[in-house]
Amino acid sequence: MELNGGRRVLLVPWAGGDLWLLRRCNTPEMTDQLGGPESEEQLLSRHRRYCELAAGRMYRVVLDGGDGDGETVGSIGYWEHEWQGGTVWETGWAVLPEFQGRGLAVSAARALVGVVREAGGHPTLHAFPKVDHSASNGVCRKAGFTLRGQADFEYPKGNPIRSNDWYVDLRAGLSG
Repeated sequence: MELNGGRRVLLVPWAGGDLWLLRRCNTPEMTDQLGGPESEEQLLSRHRRYCELAAGRMYRVVLDGGDGDGETVGSIGYWEHEWQGGTVWETGWAVLPEFQGRGLAVSAARALVGVVREAGGHPTLHAFPKVDHSASNGVCRKAGFTLRGQADFEYPKGNPIRSNDWYVDLRAGLSG
């Protein structure tokens, strides 16, 4: 939970009724850095994966008004990713257009780092935005991720991209 403009940003576990959010995010503008919109079949498959993640978790990002009611402003999550000979946590997020530019993705990313740190399992959390995606790279920087360098990826499969490798050492600041 992170404060944003006096309102709390809550991470609400992804549930069966959250398919609408995937559909809202499935526009050319929202997916231009991710290979473009997905078919309905692909969205349904993604929704099932989100609901059934064995390692990691997806969340709706909710801006709580303090009255127990809140607006869904986007999504964020973490999952396992094989990276450079080991397994790490990877994260990704989306903020609905009408809520962009308010620091909500930064607040959600900071909150997620705490959740992943508490969950344990892997020593690092990575984000891999395209090198030219200034908004997502800004989120990483402002949320406390460290830039490790650039990396070649395929996302989606068959679509080569150049990404930045941002990470958080989940062991940092822990004692005991």
